[in-house]
Amino acid sequence: MSSLNAFLHPIQIENKEVIVSNRFVEDGKIVPFVIRPITQEENKGLIKKHTRRDKKGVETFDRAEYVQAMTACAVVFPNLANAELQKAYGVLGESALLQKMLYVGEYAELAQAVQDLSGLDSDINEDIEEAKNE
Repeated sequence: MSSLNAFLHPIQIENKEVIVSNRFVEDGKIVPFVIRPITQEENKGLIKKHTRRDKKGVETFDRAEYVQAMTACAVVFPNLANAELQKAYGVLGESALLQKMLYVGEYAELAQAVQDLSGLDSDINEDIEEAKNE
């Protein structure tokens, strides 16, 4: 039987640079986004935030808003909470900023990179259902 050492000292997944667009250039070089993995604890909070219950007790889950929030939550750089950056794009909030900054294909690539880094496959419905039932 193994010791608990592996669980006490897990390998940490590093932040990852992701180039989703060639439109963000500084000094002639493309500037990548930097993302981090989302923990299950954070995921559970996001799922709860985007699940609504009507007066009859029927739950509805806003998957699009969830993916947008999860993607924005994972972005380390640029700092999406930066007021100057939000003002430059005329939006308030990290998720709104990201949606305004990126074209649809760029956004999809970033969202997929976040899901991959966080250990989710492209179909995250099973993980969402599992977390909702906890």
